[in-house]
Amino acid sequence: MLTRRWYFIRFFRKWIFQSCLCRSPATHAAPAARTGEKRLVMTERDIVRYRLANQRIGSAQGTQPVEVVTALGAMQAQDYLGALWAVGLRLANGTEAVVERAIAEREIIRTWPMRGTLHFVAAKDVRWMLELLTPRIIAGSVRRCRELELDDAVFARARKLFTRALRKDRQLTRDAMMKLLEKERILTAGQRGYHILWRLAQEGLICCAARSGKQQTFALLEEWAPETRSLERGTALAELSRRYFTGHGPATLQDFVWWTGLKVSDARAGLDSVCSQLSSQTVDGTVYWMARDLPSLPEASGTTYLLPGFDEYLLGYRDRRIMLKPEHARITVLGGNGMFLPTIVTGGRVAGIWKRTLKKKKVAITASPFASPGKPWRDAVASAVERYGRFLGMSVEMAEFTTQAIDASPPLR
Repeated sequence: MLTRRWYFIRFFRKWIFQSCLCRSPATHAAPAARTGEKRLVMTERDIVRYRLANQRIGSAQGTQPVEVVTALGAMQAQDYLGALWAVGLRLANGTEAVVERAIAEREIIRTWPMRGTLHFVAAKDVRWMLELLTPRIIAGSVRRCRELELDDAVFARARKLFTRALRKDRQLTRDAMMKLLEKERILTAGQRGYHILWRLAQEGLICCAARSGKQQTFALLEEWAPETRSLERGTALAELSRRYFTGHGPATLQDFVWWTGLKVSDARAGLDSVCSQLSSQTVDGTVYWMARDLPSLPEASGTTYLLPGFDEYLLGYRDRRIMLKPEHARITVLGGNGMFLPTIVTGGRVAGIWKRTLKKKKVAITASPFASPGKPWRDAVASAVERYGRFLGMSVEMAEFTTQAIDASPPLR
C-alpha cells in the first residue's frame, strides 16, 4: 500500500512539473486577446508582409543608419558593399555616402558579434552583444585553433602587439595588421592571421573602423566606441530578444536561436522575459512572436525590391520557406547555407536573383527571374533598379533579363 502511494505521489509531482513547463510563455499558444482588443487571424501572406514592414523594407521611413541597425538589433555585413545597401534600402532617402558616414562617425560598427559572422551593430550595443554571444563561439573554436596551432600564448602576443600599434586612436588596414604579426614572427598563412583578428574582435579588443580607400581598417574598440556599454546577462538576453522579435517578427523561437547562436534554454529565457511586451499568433501549428503594436499594411502587397546578398530578410530566419521556395533555394543560396545571392523580392517572396556590373560611370543590372517576366514585373524591377542607382549616386541600366527557372508558384495562403 505504501509502495503504491509512493508511486502515485511521484507521478503526481512529475505531472505538475511538466504542466508548468508546458505553460512557459515562450512555448504555449497565443494568449487570449485583452478586453476590447481585436484578434488578428494571421496567414502566410500576412507573415511576409509584416516581416517586410518590421524589417523596414516595406516602410522605409528611417532617417539615420544607426536607427535602422538599432531597430533590427544587428545586420549581417560580411559583404561590405551589399551591407551598405541593406541599411540604405531601409532609409527614406538613403545613399551609400550616408551609410559610410555613419560608420566613419562611429555610430555603427562592423564586427563579429554572433555566429562568427560580420554584422553591423549600433556602437552603444557592441560591448554587451559581444559579452553575451561570443563566449560560446570562442569555446567552439578550440579545435580549429588547435589545427592552426594558435594557443593562448600566440593570442597574448597578438593582443599586446595590436594594443601597442593601435593606441592613441590609430587605425591600420588588414594588410598592415598582417605585416605587424609577421614582423613579430607570428605566421598569418593558412587563415591564421584572419583567425587572430576574428578572435581578438570577439574578445572586444579590436573592431572594424572606417575604410581607407577600398581597404578595411581596424581600431581598438575601447577607443573607437568609448560609449559602448555592458549589461547584466539577463538584461542583455531580454534586450536582444525584444530587438529581434520587434525588428524581425513574426518569427519563431527557433528562428531566434538560429539568428543569435544562443543555446535553446538561453533563447527561451530571453523570450520569456519579454513575451508580455509582444504578441503571438499560431499559424499551421507554429507560434510566431512579434511586436504588440503591428504596423498598418496597405491593401496592395506586390511591391518589388532589390535586396543584397546576405540580407536580414532571409538570413534572419532559420525557416525561410515562406519567403523562398525550397526548389529556388539551391539557386539563391549556394552551398545550402553558404553564399546568399542578391534577390528580387515581389510581394514578400523571392522571385529571382540579380547582379551588378560596375562600369566607369554607371552600373549595369542583370535580373534573373524564376518565372517568365511580364511587362508589369519588368517595370517594377526597373523602378527598384532606379532606386538602387540613387543610392549609389550613379546612373543605372538594365543589362538583360535571364530566366533562371520557369515556375508557377502557388499563391500564399
